Amino acid sequence: MDGERRGQVAVIFTSRRTDADADGYDAAAARMDALAARQPGYRGVDSVRGPDGYGITVSYWADEAAAIAWRHHPDHAAIRALGRELWYEDYTVTVAAVTRDYRWRRA
Repeated sequence: MDGERRGQVAVIFTSRRTDADADGYDAAAARMDALAARQPGYRGVDSVRGPDGYGITVSYWADEAAAIAWRHHPDHAAIRALGRELWYEDYTVTVAAVTRDYRWRRA
């Protein structure tokens, strides 16, 4: 539906994975997805990763305070540290306010 993300905060996480511990990464990502979904203000996530290890994850939050609370969640902080140590070559986080969204779908 058009406009469903308007007013939300989008946290855009782009990353390049290492070849290390794919199973551990997948398990940690699943835990973080489940934990994020239980946080106040969580509105959803879209995520893709290519065969070259480049990925984009966009999480949506009701407001910036909810996004910041997720950033400071202790379990999320611990996984971020493991990510820097083991799983990522590099990453970038961009936080943006959603001012417009729309969808097209083939009938």
